[in-house]
Amino acid sequence: MAFHLFNTMSRKKELFVPLHEGKVGMYTCGPTVYNYPHIGNYRAYVDADLLRRWLVFKGFKVNHVMNITDVDDKTIRDSQKETLSLKEFTERYTAAFIEDCAQLRILEPSTRCLATAHVKEMIALIDCLIKKGLAYKGDDGSIYYSIAKFKDYGKLAHIDPEQLQSGASGRVKADEYTKDNPHDFALWKAYTQDDGDVVWDAPFGKGRPGWHIECSAMSSRYLSPSFDIHTGGADLVFPHHQNEIAQSEGCSGEQFVKYWVHNEWLLVNGEKMSKSKGNFFTFRDIIKKGASAVAIRYLLLSAHYRQQLNFTFEGLDAAKASIERLQNCIVALQQHKGGRSDGTSAELIGALHNGFEQAMDDDLNVSEALAALFDFVKEVNAKLAAGQCDAKDATLYLEALKQSDGVLGVMTFDAGSLDGGIQALVDEREAARKNKDFKESDRIRDEVKAKGIVLEDTAAGIRWERA
Repeated sequence: MAFHLFNTMSRKKELFVPLHEGKVGMYTCGPTVYNYPHIGNYRAYVDADLLRRWLVFKGFKVNHVMNITDVDDKTIRDSQKETLSLKEFTERYTAAFIEDCAQLRILEPSTRCLATAHVKEMIALIDCLIKKGLAYKGDDGSIYYSIAKFKDYGKLAHIDPEQLQSGASGRVKADEYTKDNPHDFALWKAYTQDDGDVVWDAPFGKGRPGWHIECSAMSSRYLSPSFDIHTGGADLVFPHHQNEIAQSEGCSGEQFVKYWVHNEWLLVNGEKMSKSKGNFFTFRDIIKKGASAVAIRYLLLSAHYRQQLNFTFEGLDAAKASIERLQNCIVALQQHKGGRSDGTSAELIGALHNGFEQAMDDDLNVSEALAALFDFVKEVNAKLAAGQCDAKDATLYLEALKQSDGVLGVMTFDAGSLDGGIQALVDEREAARKNKDFKESDRIRDEVKAKGIVLEDTAAGIRWERA
């Protein structure tokens, strides 16, 4: 089946054809490590992970690069507030981000690159832009990009040319500025005392890189001047990604990115996150409230990436229940004994594969893919209950679930076995049932439940799950 992906540049779904057969270069804008990322940030990383996993499923070899912004206005400002060196300050939040990603089952990128380790590449790129006449030194000593000299500036953001012409009269040194208001932007910020000891030498003067130049330099370093996919949140379309295009294409003369993929905003309880509204949560805030990381992952990926997602604690409860349905089916298959095949396993697995792949090939339509998965689980549960599944079927069904989870990353297949003491009680109860000593059977069932194991008697035998 052919994979189609929505391209922000063209505003339509396009057939995915990589620049190099069988290989995909993919870049994800990582976090600015001045605090713990909020839950909306993690939607972008979970969605990028889903895309990467699907590309691997389709047989591509993916080179996935993610940056860490460890030098910018915010990191310098907040490290100084805590009287820490920039390195000490950013290392704390970088480590926290990596830990959070592991809990969310986000695959490690092929390369994770720190901005501070690639200033040499940034200086070389800025020098290229100066020599091509696209950048100039301002009266403050900083180097700015002249957006009027880049013909297609505004194309990614679909900014009206007249607005571009009237709005580009000024320049801005700050990393972030008013959305949809074009300015000449800083590539290199001349050193000031406010920067403290954060400074590098460059041919055009002492200073530090601007935010936008970082991703252009690092993506080119680890992928190439032209690569397949760039992901990020919709809030990065302008100015960040638009500026990346101007920088990269201005120097190389090549198309920077073939497919731009942006996920939509995450709302909390129907509103944009705001500390003043009390609905601003980091991933760690939600974990402290008792949620599981896998439930958070499920909720973040359960809606199509181009749709706004309303994050609620009721939604987390529903995500938890969905995962429990999947886990109960897995445990039932793992513990399955006896039964007779009805000969329809190939048909049932084929329906799952076809439905799942057709949905994901349609611009990662994960809600339809999940629907196909739960239809499969419903049918498998029915066959188990009716004794229409033998050991071979159970193994095939488990493998089908594992294949789907290679994309989703929400299931667990190593639930483990019961410890010796509990297993002995389960065996005693089975003996009591066979002897029709139902009073003793019920007593043991309650004792086992008190130890955190719930037993279920089925036509195929006893099943257990952790409470």
